[in-house]
Amino acid sequence: MEKNVTEAIHYRRSVRIFKSDVQLDSEKVKKCIENAVLAPTSSNLQLWEFYHVTQKDILDKLAVACLGQKAAKTSQQIIVVVVRKDLWKSRIKANLQFLKSSFGDKPRENYSNPEKFALNYYEKIMPTVYFDFLGLMGWLKFLMFQVIGLFKPTYRQVRQSDMRIVAHKSAGLAAQNFMVSMAAIGYDTCPMEGHDSLRVKKILGLPNRAEINMVIGCGVREEHGVYGSRFRIPFDEVYKKL
Repeated sequence: MEKNVTEAIHYRRSVRIFKSDVQLDSEKVKKCIENAVLAPTSSNLQLWEFYHVTQKDILDKLAVACLGQKAAKTSQQIIVVVVRKDLWKSRIKANLQFLKSSFGDKPRENYSNPEKFALNYYEKIMPTVYFDFLGLMGWLKFLMFQVIGLFKPTYRQVRQSDMRIVAHKSAGLAAQNFMVSMAAIGYDTCPMEGHDSLRVKKILGLPNRAEINMVIGCGVREEHGVYGSRFRIPFDEVYKKL
């Protein structure tokens, strides 16, 4: 029986050793990835891709690229969450097509003010925020917004490094959706920071501008696959009510 959200969150642990004799249903894992893409994403740009690895030869190569850790070596399947900030133009275009389809086929002057604002957001604001050249445009935009910020609240994270963080945050939210969905059906995961990102990209045939957000080992936990009890800083130390 599928766990509810709270049960799944409590069940989820970073499993370091998966059972070798229990196979995963690839279609069920795919359904969890479908849940992943429903995660919130900055400006709905969805600058992500999910590589669902089931082939033994590729799993073996990824295990090496993940520094030989047991969570990778014993994985039955592996999900690689990839950030594709380089696809911002096509993602903006897709959003515009969706909006225009939703608003109906009509002349521009017949759009309502909210509709015009939405279109303007993707036609002008997003290209301004995401366009850059060798990082120089990002710094110019950063300085400009700092000046504007002297007089009114404004968005300040416009440098190339800032936009990378934005894209990775969205991908991280999707990864968490995936892992909680896996926990809900009794499957286990382990998000692995320890990996050689260049080798992972080469194995998957990714372009240079793609970035590895997370490599997630998947399987069913071995009896001693979870290393110790869960530890968290006392809640009162991290919870601040204003």
